[in-house]
Amino acid sequence: MAWYFYLLEFLAGALLANGVPHFVQGVSGNSFQSPFARPPGVGESSAVSNVVWGFANLAGGAVLLSCFKPQSETGWMAFGAGALLLSVAMARYFGRVRGQRRQSGSSSIETPR
Repeated sequence: MAWYFYLLEFLAGALLANGVPHFVQGVSGNSFQSPFARPPGVGESSAVSNVVWGFANLAGGAVLLSCFKPQSETGWMAFGAGALLLSVAMARYFGRVRGQRRQSGSSSIETPR
């Protein structure tokens, strides 16, 4: 199998992993960091934009996975590595960004009046 199949399987795992938090936060009605916020990746985007961004990532990952379905253990390992590596990177990044927001006293959740 060509090397780029493994790269695309890795990317499929990464896209699927990235889609989950954005989609879940958006569907839950929460604002969340996204590439479209100001500053990108630090500021928060609306729930609707996170649903759209999450869905785009999930759809892209699903398309890649269906077109480049792993045919071997190595392919599944590439897929899993993409999902795991991006998940760990997101946990570290979002934990740091959201931790700084908590320390500064700003919150993305507003109380209803």
